[in-house]
Amino acid sequence: MRIKEQNINKILIWLLAISVVVRGFLAAWMEFGNDEVYYWTYALYPDWSHFDHPPMVGWVIQLFSLNLLLDSEFFIRLASVIFMTANTYIVFHIGKELKDALTGLYAALLYTASIYAFVINGIFIMPDTPLMLFWLLAVWMAVIYFKRLPTQQHSDSYMVLFGAFAGFAMLSKYSGIFLWFGMVLYILIFDRRPLRTWAFYCALLISLNVVMPVIRWNINNDFISFRFHGERVGGGNINFGTFGTEIAGEFFYNNPVIFVLAFIAIFAAFKKRINMEKSVQRLILCISLPMIVVFWVFSLMRPTLPHWNAPAYVSLILLSAVYLRDKHTDSDKLPKSIIAALSVLAVTLVVGVAEIKTGFIPLDKHTEPEQLGRDDFTLDMYGWRQLGEKFADFREEKIAEGIMKAEDGIVANQWFPLANLDYYVARPLKMRVMGLGWPEFLHKYLWINDERGGFHLGEDYWFLSDSRYMKDPKETYQWFFKEIELAGVIPIERNGKTVKNFFVYTCKGLCAEPPNLESLRAASAEADTTSHR
Repeated sequence: MRIKEQNINKILIWLLAISVVVRGFLAAWMEFGNDEVYYWTYALYPDWSHFDHPPMVGWVIQLFSLNLLLDSEFFIRLASVIFMTANTYIVFHIGKELKDALTGLYAALLYTASIYAFVINGIFIMPDTPLMLFWLLAVWMAVIYFKRLPTQQHSDSYMVLFGAFAGFAMLSKYSGIFLWFGMVLYILIFDRRPLRTWAFYCALLISLNVVMPVIRWNINNDFISFRFHGERVGGGNINFGTFGTEIAGEFFYNNPVIFVLAFIAIFAAFKKRINMEKSVQRLILCISLPMIVVFWVFSLMRPTLPHWNAPAYVSLILLSAVYLRDKHTDSDKLPKSIIAALSVLAVTLVVGVAEIKTGFIPLDKHTEPEQLGRDDFTLDMYGWRQLGEKFADFREEKIAEGIMKAEDGIVANQWFPLANLDYYVARPLKMRVMGLGWPEFLHKYLWINDERGGFHLGEDYWFLSDSRYMKDPKETYQWFFKEIELAGVIPIERNGKTVKNFFVYTCKGLCAEPPNLESLRAASAEADTTSHR
């Protein structure tokens, strides 16, 4: 493919158009994953923060679904479809700012090829959806600021905007703090002039004010969110297995070609083989490398998820684009590495979607009804719509037989499948879903329980457990209900074959009232008082 300078904008428009159509179709066609449907509850019950994350993802779901008036998968994911399109445009302009329009196009193509950007951030609705938008806006402002700093051409306003966007990034996900970490690291090591300007301190103050609601929420809730994340990444013995899993995950999540290009660009930067302003080059490295290294260290002690440091690899795409532009100065052909990266994305999409929808690659070997589908991770995003339809008929039969009542709700002991059951099963039937279990497994459902009126003695509930994560309520809830019985099994089929089962139990006569949010807070306060005596 040959690229003429006058056609760069046309190519960019076609890239954005094709990307948004493909991602929009998949956003409407695919069922929610466990995490996504859980974040739907952030919009259902908005707050200044939540057990797992700050509130921004819930707010953008509310915005694009008209406060859940339009509550299909497409509209709940619509922010991801739109934001990723905007992100691609922003990446183009950052690349253009770094060198020229062709560099910007290279950056936009590489960003589109990123599996993290295109799928996790561009189709699925996650905290990364708003995080990536504000992350890139903050990086853009920082790049312009340091390019204009030597001439003082209205540079202060860009530092202030950096502070605002960095604050919104932290309001999306705690890892947004790495923007400020990278900024301060660069200033302390390479250029201390910003410390003598009002704009730097104004930017800090703006970021602090933006995230203050999250801090206040945590103060009012015993710092439960901070403690939860601290336990996820801290402590433990050295484990090279989890480290290897993290590296492998980063390799595939970010696209193998982009992952390799990132480290080639880093090496070239340290060898001074990238032709770009040193200040901006160093800034990008200061924002990116600490985030990558920190999560590598965490992965040596605890299992981590490879998308946690993916924003750093997105920043390195900018460096990679400049590197490729330097390598192809005399050619108007698209670099083979970019073609390879886009090809990897296309193959991943086709194979991944086909596997989820058809299961053409046999991933599970279990035949026992209680373990069917246990090893097929694609089933997390398949069968929920089918379950909702089948359970509606099953429930109607049991109500007609007098076994259960129309007002009986659903109960489970973990945030997933609580959210899945809430959205796909209970929502169409206007049923109440409640979380009954340990707080660390209920997450936001500890608050949702209170919003829905709490538990009351004598109540009856349904309990649904799928064969992928089989739980027997007779063991889990033996102290809470007078009678627990298996009412039936609902098979989930794919391509005419049963791929997992849902075991449906009736739990009757709640005889022990579970602890609510206020009682847990009181117990926590009492424990703190005792520990200080």
